[in-house]
Amino acid sequence: MEKFRPDIYQKSIFTIDYNKLKKSGIKCLLFDLDNTLSSMSSNMPDTKTKSLIASLNDLGFRVIIISNSKKNRIEPFKDHLNVDAAANSFKPFKNKYTKIQKIYNLKDTEIACIGDQLVTDILGANRMGFTSILVNPISTYDFKISKITQILERKVYKKLNKMGLLTKGNYYD
Repeated sequence: MEKFRPDIYQKSIFTIDYNKLKKSGIKCLLFDLDNTLSSMSSNMPDTKTKSLIASLNDLGFRVIIISNSKKNRIEPFKDHLNVDAAANSFKPFKNKYTKIQKIYNLKDTEIACIGDQLVTDILGANRMGFTSILVNPISTYDFKISKITQILERKVYKKLNKMGLLTKGNYYD
């Protein structure tokens, strides 16, 4: 169950202490798209998200969207946020993570992954040895295929809670 426990748990992408991440040696931030950076119903990033990503770029982070969604879903976000992106990532499998790490010549200790799902985002990051950051989903709406993952997700949350490893709403960094 430890592989599902995030290193950091925050309310949203806007409550993460990015300066602390920078000081700890993080150089690259891998953001999940759907229900992390944006709601599923949105086709463009909002002004608040654009501002956050611009400030992260100014801090010297390399920001990359890593999503299981198709290229046509993430392209508008990639373009409007002026970041790199990896579509069809098949998280939690290691292939895209490894490719990103190799392309940008990054150590596992230099990467943090931010997402709203334990089963894809957090498990994938932890399997790679990256810093894993869980945030609450922006919306309860999700793709139909994600319903299968959500069933497993609820079971994992319940077990982590029972073990005293993670409780919804008890944020930490």
